[in-house]
Amino acid sequence: MQRDQLADFLRRRREAIRPAEVGIADGPRRRTTGLRREEVAMLAGMSVDYVVRLEQGRSSQPSPQLLGALARALRLSDDERDHLFHLAGHRPPPSDGVARLARAGLMRMLDLLGDTPALVTSDLGEVLAQNRTAVLLTGDHTGFSGDRRYVAYRWFTEAAARAAAPPEERERHARQLVADLRATAGRRPGDPTVAGLIDRLRAASADFRRLWAEHEVAVRRADRKTLLHPRVGRLVMDCETLVTPDQRQQLLVLTPADAEARERLDLLRVLGVEEFPTGATDTPAR
Repeated sequence: MQRDQLADFLRRRREAIRPAEVGIADGPRRRTTGLRREEVAMLAGMSVDYVVRLEQGRSSQPSPQLLGALARALRLSDDERDHLFHLAGHRPPPSDGVARLARAGLMRMLDLLGDTPALVTSDLGEVLAQNRTAVLLTGDHTGFSGDRRYVAYRWFTEAAARAAAPPEERERHARQLVADLRATAGRRPGDPTVAGLIDRLRAASADFRRLWAEHEVAVRRADRKTLLHPRVGRLVMDCETLVTPDQRQQLLVLTPADAEARERLDLLRVLGVEEFPTGATDTPAR
């Protein structure tokens, strides 16, 4: 671990970010052009004291999970993220697989969308990042581990995930998830991460086995879905998906499909996160 270099890099990246780039108001009394340490701590979900110790070269070795949170908070590019991991004495996350982080460009687009619900997912349905409104709408899906981090796995193995969609739409959602996973498997032949997920889904769910055997293939780029929210009720949302050139990550943007959904989404923003159970809606994010 290169403590002094790590401290210098983190400090300079913090000072180089304008507050508006991460959704923080740049008030008239601000003395610095970059982020404050407490703002980095808030964005990364860690204590201010630990951020201070990192920047002063006095910290213990940060974990890969903590480094990932810092990379997202500081909007690091892929090269900058890899450099951060090297300075901290860890191997960078692989270009694909379970440890991936949302790409810096997609994170910046996520910030620019403001109050429009949006999230970044991997091609296997891992939610890598969400903005605040997406968390209000679907719950926080970034903290799952193991197979539960995959939307398709939760859908086919957990009743609570399927309960977030109206009964009349569940078969269509299931087919879309399987067809999209089939397309991913075709693009990534021989990939043990993809093959392992498919094998475990086939073992866990008769519905998945039935749909997988039909060999339907479709990459979902636009959709309309109904969300059953525990606080504001039924919302019909249009979903647009922007896919990266290598098709490994995508930005999913959700907009109200009618006036009623718009009003309920506005109400949800006002209500905020108070008493909202994390992951409660668990609707398919892809």
